[in-house]
Amino acid sequence: MTTTAPPAHPRPVPEHSPGAARGPRRPGRIRRIGLPYLLLLPALLLELLVHLVPMVIGITMSFKELTQFYIRQWGTAPWSGTDNYRLAVDFHGAVGEALLHSFLVTVVFTLLSVSLCWLIGTAAAIAMQDSFRGRGLLRTVFLVPYALPVYAAVITWAFMFQHDNGLVNHVLHDQLHLTDKPSFWLIGDNSFYALLTVSVWKGWPFAFLIVMAGLQNIPRELYEAAALDGAGMWQQIRRITLPSLRPVNQVLVLVLFLWTFNDFNTPYVLFGKSAPAAADLISIHIYQSSFVTWNFGTGSAMSVLLLLFLLVVTGAYLLLTSRGRRTADV
Repeated sequence: MTTTAPPAHPRPVPEHSPGAARGPRRPGRIRRIGLPYLLLLPALLLELLVHLVPMVIGITMSFKELTQFYIRQWGTAPWSGTDNYRLAVDFHGAVGEALLHSFLVTVVFTLLSVSLCWLIGTAAAIAMQDSFRGRGLLRTVFLVPYALPVYAAVITWAFMFQHDNGLVNHVLHDQLHLTDKPSFWLIGDNSFYALLTVSVWKGWPFAFLIVMAGLQNIPRELYEAAALDGAGMWQQIRRITLPSLRPVNQVLVLVLFLWTFNDFNTPYVLFGKSAPAAADLISIHIYQSSFVTWNFGTGSAMSVLLLLFLLVVTGAYLLLTSRGRRTADV
């Protein structure tokens, strides 16, 4: 009598074997890959609602003859085609001439503000690299303008620029005797310098923070080797610091340019709804064209033109900086 052995049970497949990795684990892998995108979905939807939808509505309004007569039902406003754009770029007309003047003022203001913010921020960050007593407190003081709310800071500056009892005139005229009489800072040509002062004051701490973070990635051995070779402080800054900060500065300058060119809060809080001609930035000019004269079609066309200009400048800047970076790497 022969006995048959019971069938052998299949050996369990180890978890680390290739067979265990196929099939059952694929859904879990898909879930792990898709989970980050699922978590980002609410933020993307909110971004679309906050930015994309108003942008599409603004572009649509730029092709309409939208005035105060259609403001309650703006969808019923008649189509004007490209009339609003032709009116905005007609530099021989009153509207186009005023827009061109505002654009030129904004360009000069942005170039000066970005340059001064970068220069002061970089100088302060380099000065804060060496350890000394009170460095932490001084860093904190430097960041105060960036931490303050914009409205509170600009309102404070507006009081300081007052003609009769402002701190600026009190220091320049009464104490230092640098002017013959108290100056008007919030009207006339001096309004440009007042606006530039406030913009640089609240913008350079951001440059200081970014450059200071970029300096942490530069090895100290490079400075020590340069010092042994006889390089002075200015040579070290020129040959080591600035080249090493090139990627950081490229992003910093672009961000400062976009923020400054689009700045609306500073001139609006400093001057109100009607800015002086010397400080008529394009952001406040578009606001006046839309909400003061009630011509929303023309104001929307100006906004679209501003968007196109910033897109072109940003694309050209990124193209030039990436090409320069590839050339430097070669």
